[in-house]
Amino acid sequence: MKKLYLFFRDGFRSMTIGRTLWVLVLVKLFIMFAILKVFFFPDFLSDKGNDEQQSEYVSSELIN
Repeated sequence: MKKLYLFFRDGFRSMTIGRTLWVLVLVKLFIMFAILKVFFFPDFLSDKGNDEQQSEYVSSELIN
């Protein structure tokens, strides 16, 4: 396990262009999960009342 950790640690330390690519990947993940979630996946259950009413709404939507 220690050899695996040292392998990845040394590999990430010696990266030059790889760091830029990892930053790009992390920025894209942030955009996908933080920003797009707000606009495309609104919270429909927030206005349905308490937990019981929300569960009834979900079950009726699944059946229909």
